[in-house]
Amino acid sequence: MAATPRHYDTILAPLITEKATQLSEQNKVVFKVALDADKETIAVAVEELFKVKVVKVNTLVQKGKTKRFRGRPGRRSDIKKAIVTLQEGQSIDITTGL
Repeated sequence: MAATPRHYDTILAPLITEKATQLSEQNKVVFKVALDADKETIAVAVEELFKVKVVKVNTLVQKGKTKRFRGRPGRRSDIKKAIVTLQEGQSIDITTGL
């Protein structure tokens, strides 16, 4: 099955943080995903886009904070993250892009 446009709508971007970098040593990759994506959809999208075998997917929703911008209160959007565990010996080089 080829990568469909829906896969690109599911996986929005890789998250590159200190914590994500530490997780990469445990064969895990962190992605920003669509709020309506479920674990099974995320696993299929990662397998199709990157040609790897997914063992497990953990998800979390990070609630948006209320912040001030130029003196006016605003709100950041909620984002959903997926921590994808890959099969031993496989990896994704997220710096190359798609």
